[in-house]
Amino acid sequence: MLKQRIITALILLPIALCGFFLLDGANFALFIGLVVTLGAWEWARLAGLIAQGLRVAYAVVVAGLLMLLHLMPELAPWVLGVSVLWWALATWLVLTYPRTSELWASVACRLLIGLLVLLPAWQGLVLIKHWPLGNWLIMAVMVLVWGADIGAYFSGRAFGKRKLAPQVSPGKSWEGVYGGLALSLVITAVVGVTREWSAGELILGLFGAAVVVLVSVVGDLTESMFKRRSGIKDSSNLLPGHGGVLDRIDSLTAAIPLFAVLLWAANWGAL
Repeated sequence: MLKQRIITALILLPIALCGFFLLDGANFALFIGLVVTLGAWEWARLAGLIAQGLRVAYAVVVAGLLMLLHLMPELAPWVLGVSVLWWALATWLVLTYPRTSELWASVACRLLIGLLVLLPAWQGLVLIKHWPLGNWLIMAVMVLVWGADIGAYFSGRAFGKRKLAPQVSPGKSWEGVYGGLALSLVITAVVGVTREWSAGELILGLFGAAVVVLVSVVGDLTESMFKRRSGIKDSSNLLPGHGGVLDRIDSLTAAIPLFAVLLWAANWGAL
């Protein structure tokens, strides 16, 4: 399993980095769109669509909606605004699972939630790409999330005692969250000092990083919640040793839209 994970990561990492740094405009949107469309195909299974034709049809619908968003960039503020509301609701759903699971148990509702998870992630990345230092901002949100995952893994293994959401993901602990948050804040502080941020900018940066990391945890738990409801361990087996696309991007689907909104609120770019 470890060998498979390493081989898959060594193949995917250069592809991802080339896509992020070498592609622009429509090509970048298409690259991210392919990833999101694969995620949609996986989400259809979490939503209860077993037939392959129906799963493909859902992925095609998502691809069509991505094309619509590409052709109508003025929809971006609405997409990201709805995303903020969704992740606030998702936080409540995770905290109250399984008591409130019947509220989203229908296939139609779960398919709709898939749109709320996937479309804003694409929109956020495409928007950030057009802003100053777009490539590095994309890497920044990923490093924040990856740092949180690494910190959570080691601190959870060393100190984890209090379960974070035992009904959703029994392996996660509050100590893991604290460790992941601490590492991400250290990374942010190092970047701030290196780039000579003012004290006010550093405080805002640390606050923003904390919010993004905490929301990324909700993204991870949300996919776990849907997998648990569906009785599925991995979203698919597309990535040997890693599960599916959604298993790799679940945290990012929540972190990216909020990261974009926070940057916009800080007058980094224009929606």
